[in-house]
Amino acid sequence: MTALIEPTDPRYFRCTSDGSYDRHTYKVVFNNSKALKFDSWEEAQACWFEKKALGQFKTIEVLDRKRMP
Repeated sequence: MTALIEPTDPRYFRCTSDGSYDRHTYKVVFNNSKALKFDSWEEAQACWFEKKALGQFKTIEVLDRKRMP
């Protein structure tokens, strides 16, 4: 069984902003190099949880949205 990371550990994640993350899109990349893009962090995170449990997850890339002129 894996021990949980303690809050004093530098690897422990803390939310750094309560602001909207709508400035980005998210690309979930799988071990087979296929990828899915999401417009919201919640959707990307849900996909990550599912694919990580199946051992298929590689990374999540945060992509800047293109601004409209």
